[in-house]
Amino acid sequence: MGTRLPSDPRCRLVAGDFFAMAQGEGFDPERPARQFDAILADIDHAPDHLLDARSDRFYQVEGLRSLKRHLKPGGIFGLWSNEVTDQRFLDRLGAAFPQAWAEPVTFDNPLTGRPFTQTVYLARTEVA
Repeated sequence: MGTRLPSDPRCRLVAGDFFAMAQGEGFDPERPARQFDAILADIDHAPDHLLDARSDRFYQVEGLRSLKRHLKPGGIFGLWSNEVTDQRFLDRLGAAFPQAWAEPVTFDNPLTGRPFTQTVYLARTEVA
């Protein structure tokens, strides 16, 4: 990450198990249940292509609803996926959040010499 972000006085890095924090008291051990404007994640390859099968619960409706508790009204959850949009996951995201959508990102892959599409899933909590 370099030094720019960590040297900003507004930044504090917290090491922990993302999935346990999302399901539990949140992402700030000094202030349990603290809410954030945004939670951005880039963890697994895709919601249904996991690095560790134990994280599957997070990508289900109840797991996403649990994460939503840690967002302020109008807060955004963003999730990067290495795959094209998966409608099944988008449906689960929409069942957990009042607004959910996918933004496909296509770029020229220099390793294959062909276009490659990934997805950023976004969801917004209810606005107060």
